[in-house]
Amino acid sequence: MNDIRKTAQDYLYTHIPITQHLQVTVDAYDGKSIRLSAPLAANINHRDSVFGGSLSSVAILAGWTIIHLTLLEENLSARLVIQKSSMDFLSPVVTDFYTECALPDDTWPRFLAMLRKKGKARITLQSTVYADGNKVGVQEGIYVAVAQR
Repeated sequence: MNDIRKTAQDYLYTHIPITQHLQVTVDAYDGKSIRLSAPLAANINHRDSVFGGSLSSVAILAGWTIIHLTLLEENLSARLVIQKSSMDFLSPVVTDFYTECALPDDTWPRFLAMLRKKGKARITLQSTVYADGNKVGVQEGIYVAVAQR
């Protein structure tokens, strides 16, 4: 695991303890996109499928984490929260799963400029959840960052 992924995973486990229980791992990060995964066993429900709350949580976490890491790279300190989230569950998930989230080219520069200028910014991100190579869910979230000086 490269340093930034390990640093990110350690941060999540320390500061967002549910990530340990869900056994979330940071699989990939390239500065523009992120991939988080989690096993079925740690997220199973009474129907032997992944609990919907786990799918939603990991999808929200992907958006939160990519913003967090990118703000660190930009040397910006901000309190980051999810303001609104909606999740479409496309099919039951009966295996390990992963979620991917990418920063939008059209709105990310505006988000950074607003955060620097006004000390507050919001952005909408979409995370896609996959299992066995198939798209099984789509989450859309509005994230808000408030600069900490």
